Amino acid sequence: MYRPIPTPSSRRSVISDSRSMLVRVACAFGLVAVVALCTIRGSNLQAPIRSQKIGGVNRASRAGLRNLKLPGAYFEGAAPVNTKGSMTETYQRSLDTLGANFHKKISILGSTGSIGTQTLEIVDTHPDKFKVVGLAAGSNVQVLADQIAKYNPEIISVLDASKVDELKTILSAKGVKKLPEILTGPEGAVEVAKYGDAETVVTGIVGCAGLLPTIAAIKAGKDIALANKETLISGGPVILPLLKEYDTKCIPADSEHSAIFQSIQGDLHKVKLEDALKHPNWAMGAKITIDSATLMNKGLEVIEAHYLFGTPYDDIDIVIHPQSIIHSMIETSDTSVIAQLGWPDMKLPILYSITWPYRMPMPWESLDLIKLGQLTFKAPDNKKYPCMDLAYAAGRTGGSMTTALNAANEQAVEMFRQHKIGYLDIPKVIESVMEGHKNEVVNKPSLDDILNTDNWAREFAETYKSTELVV
Repeated sequence: MYRPIPTPSSRRSVISDSRSMLVRVACAFGLVAVVALCTIRGSNLQAPIRSQKIGGVNRASRAGLRNLKLPGAYFEGAAPVNTKGSMTETYQRSLDTLGANFHKKISILGSTGSIGTQTLEIVDTHPDKFKVVGLAAGSNVQVLADQIAKYNPEIISVLDASKVDELKTILSAKGVKKLPEILTGPEGAVEVAKYGDAETVVTGIVGCAGLLPTIAAIKAGKDIALANKETLISGGPVILPLLKEYDTKCIPADSEHSAIFQSIQGDLHKVKLEDALKHPNWAMGAKITIDSATLMNKGLEVIEAHYLFGTPYDDIDIVIHPQSIIHSMIETSDTSVIAQLGWPDMKLPILYSITWPYRMPMPWESLDLIKLGQLTFKAPDNKKYPCMDLAYAAGRTGGSMTTALNAANEQAVEMFRQHKIGYLDIPKVIESVMEGHKNEVVNKPSLDDILNTDNWAREFAETYKSTELVV
């Protein structure tokens, strides 16, 4: 069993009243919150920890593995914040992209999914500001054909190779005479990710399948608009050094982490970080919808926030915010609070991930606080939703444990969808995989270690025998 980790009183820097992420991450009905105490001197980030509770719940006393160290130090995360270098970079890019100077070439992984189609809606709003270089899709060739005809990409990939002939037939019927280079399979997505002169790659592929294409894009010098949280959850120990080695930027494209990123921007003198994240009531894919129901989605976002912003897990918590309007808040050392608010629309964080640091005018409805009326918050139920504590336990263990957690969750969700296990079995499957991996954790995993752990965890999860009546 995963039991609470005893926490020294000197480390009780947990904000556990909100669980909707304030960084707290919440699901389709909530928000998450991160409280971080950071002191920045030049390019060095140091983090003295001070007591900070919200709502009276001590996160560190709730989750984690027995007899394991708590990795509590701040570090330079994947997002370009919290250092003198990132501040300089932001300022320079702002000057380079003023007004009419802005133009961006992009490729999209998962172009026919929710992230991909919303990214292309942004392109439609400002077609003179964007050029679509490459598209990678799954099996929806009808939508892909429409995208090819409209955006004229240079290269595309289809995950299902058997769909290529159908795609060509549709394109012929549409009168498309000049076909892009057409690739297939997982390797095709990798080729699209690293292809040509695209400056930014939007990673909208669901699950660990997005890891290898993201690595390929980084090695090709592309900036990453990160909409695939599993990339950092499974591969954070590999991704972070690659971003530094190839001098590329990772900009969060989901609502929670984009909100934190936008709130942190330019505040090099903050001492305490308190981020409110929320997952609004948007239409989502089946896997993410189930993750939201179990609140594993929030747990995964906590791990993602850790890697993006270099924040210790003790300073990340989850809050429920039913209105899904506050996306993040930053509390500075003098207790001032900076909040990022907006209607629950994924296009806004996607837009900033591909235009950062430029703010592009958009014909969208302004937020009307009078119309909204009120904002409310509440704590999540950890006993009812044990997946959150499992995610914290995996994050605190570190190394390959987060890979095992992610793979176990993906497999458990798939088993649930196939009626092999019941809903209440999902956290049990994940916990059994974590127990099985506990003595095999690789503290500094290589890419091979990550891929091997991912494969092992999926196979181990399949051995779980449900005790719940499955219908």
